[in-house]
Amino acid sequence: MISSLDKTVGCMVAMRNKLFALAALALLAGCSANPIYTTTGIVLSNYAEGEATPYVLQMSDTEMACALGESLDPLIYSFSRVTAPPDIPGSLIMLLAGNCSELRAWEAELEYLREDYAGNVPAAKDARERAKRLNAETAQRRYIAFQRGMAAYDFDPGAEKLECPFLFSDQDELTFLVSLLTGMQAIVNDANSGAMAGIPRNIAPQAERAATCIDNEKWGGLPNAVRSLVWLLLPDTRPALAPDPWAVLENSSKLGIASGLRVSMALEAVAAETFGRPDVLEDVIARFAEAENTIVVSDDYRLLDEIARDVIQFSSDKHWTANYGYRTPRSFFGKMSPERAEDVETMNLDDLL
Repeated sequence: MISSLDKTVGCMVAMRNKLFALAALALLAGCSANPIYTTTGIVLSNYAEGEATPYVLQMSDTEMACALGESLDPLIYSFSRVTAPPDIPGSLIMLLAGNCSELRAWEAELEYLREDYAGNVPAAKDARERAKRLNAETAQRRYIAFQRGMAAYDFDPGAEKLECPFLFSDQDELTFLVSLLTGMQAIVNDANSGAMAGIPRNIAPQAERAATCIDNEKWGGLPNAVRSLVWLLLPDTRPALAPDPWAVLENSSKLGIASGLRVSMALEAVAAETFGRPDVLEDVIARFAEAENTIVVSDDYRLLDEIARDVIQFSSDKHWTANYGYRTPRSFFGKMSPERAEDVETMNLDDLL
């Protein structure tokens, strides 16, 4: 009886000591050791990657998608304090947040062009400065998205020898590819800001090499479109036997239409604006508008095609606003000037009677 009691007391003392030790560890570790937080972080990360990401990619409302990115990123990524960073969904979420910044930058730039057209110098200067600051914010967000995308697949873009990452699914391939594109966009946004964000320019040759890890035709010519943009930025990166970058961009755009994913066309438009090719810009906008009636947009990646459409629409709006003081009229999308005054769309008041 006494020995049993001694054993019981001994067990209780040992258990008490273990509890004290666990409590001490919890105090030293703080909230990061809270199993509820860790479990919640894992569940949210898995949900964001397995369910939320495919759902968002199927959306057609780009503004709602970008608002989702801005609102969810602090929540989802805050769990990186208690569990492994959710880099795969985190890359897309920050990409969406960057799109919000860019939409605001676009509006500021259009305001600048309107005020400049009207000769209102102070208002034009103010809008121009606002556009630069928003481009810097966009560049910073996109650089983070690029870094997360690389970390998600343990890929070192600066390694001397290229070692392609293991990409197990189409979603992995797309996430990696879009991360490369986002890195390139960060450079362009930083340039538009006057280098406020300080984005490292070595992203460009890194993206050019890494894009070879992705099948070009499968993804609508986007890998080669990324490479050709780098060739224009850094001619020394262009392989000796590579075709002309503008020919590659046009071919990539054709592949994009065939695959139902016109991101390559947006990249062609950005290149045309960046390198002063109004002829190419006019052509790609016309081709995009023409494809509206025939293209079968990929249901799984509708959001990306809609974002591409926003880019093309903005390129058109910039031209119209700079030259005529207003955005592209709906019935003139794909054209760079008013053809006849009577062609402007008007409402038939008889239909209201």
